[in-house]
Amino acid sequence: MRPDDERTDSPNSPSPTGNSHAVTYRLQHTDTGCRARLGTLTTPHGEVALPTFMPVGTVGTVKGVTIDQVVATGAGIILGNTYHLALRPGADVVAQLGGLHTFSGWQGPILTDSGGFQVFSLAERVKITEQGARFQSHIDGARIDLTPEESIAIQEKLGSDIAMQLDHVIALPAEREAIADAMLRSARWAERCQQAARRQDQSIFAIVQGGLDADLRRESAERLVELDFAGYAIGGLSVGEEPAEMYRTIDDTIPHLPTDRPRYLMGVGRPEDLIEAVYRGVDMFDCVMPTRNGRNALAFTDAGPVRLRNECHKTDPAPLDADCPCPACRHSRGYLRHLFTSGEMLGPILLSIHNLTYYQRLMTAARQAIAADRYPEFRQQKLAGWQRG
Repeated sequence: MRPDDERTDSPNSPSPTGNSHAVTYRLQHTDTGCRARLGTLTTPHGEVALPTFMPVGTVGTVKGVTIDQVVATGAGIILGNTYHLALRPGADVVAQLGGLHTFSGWQGPILTDSGGFQVFSLAERVKITEQGARFQSHIDGARIDLTPEESIAIQEKLGSDIAMQLDHVIALPAEREAIADAMLRSARWAERCQQAARRQDQSIFAIVQGGLDADLRRESAERLVELDFAGYAIGGLSVGEEPAEMYRTIDDTIPHLPTDRPRYLMGVGRPEDLIEAVYRGVDMFDCVMPTRNGRNALAFTDAGPVRLRNECHKTDPAPLDADCPCPACRHSRGYLRHLFTSGEMLGPILLSIHNLTYYQRLMTAARQAIAADRYPEFRQQKLAGWQRG
């Protein structure tokens, strides 16, 4: 798979709409053997080396981990959830307390999602119209209307560097007509998000939809690229489809996205999926998997996942990973298991930190492999290690 069939818009060429962006991307190198890319994302709150993994700070915190600990894992950018923050404590409260950076203590770049996926997955009695989504809060049942304009207004109050467009997310599998309808509505909503934007220090990323249909993905990408967004996400995946279907859909989408903008695969978090997506030209990822699994005694390693509740670790003196600099790896597997079996809160904290560190080390190694034009070999090595484990 070679990169020469992708769009080749010049990074400095005038945009179709004349937009300027607070968040920009600089492509530094594409691996000679695949589409894996090394780049830099520049934001009002600093630069991020890509490809990168964004820890999820759902309600202004990466669950169970302090901001200093998140920084120590090597994270360069985090994600906040518009839906959750709008419900608690409310966007106005966050704004009054200085915006999400000051509110959370994280001074690096922040991306906020639009709330569309949470409406799809959490809200009750959802009704989608051309105007937007009407639903009931999963917390108190309050009726809420979320439109593209309101989603952007909330994200502007939060003050993130990157705001995501509101999109229409549907469950798969679905009839092609329904998928096409949601895709076209998402494209119309993307334009409304763009027109509603007021902050000059915040950029919007659009979301490519279209299910597993290659033609719909192409059409979605082409419509959104015409609108000239600062970046493009691939949405609607990791919702139950087979990994091979997800990889094929990424392959179908990437050639229709410009090379001078970042590409973000939303909500995908298995290490093997990250490595496969980078191979195909994706730059950014987010997922709750590192912390959620950490809270449930599962640690990620190059030899596959380690389930610390298993009896075999009871007297194991070895660390999770002798080369890992995180605080969890200063202890034995036996000690870490003891924390979980004893119900000590330190266990979930340490394993969350370890998993976040593992993901950042994985992305660092990926960037190094791309720079050296050896990403295909790196990919095979990682996959083989996880399969053996």
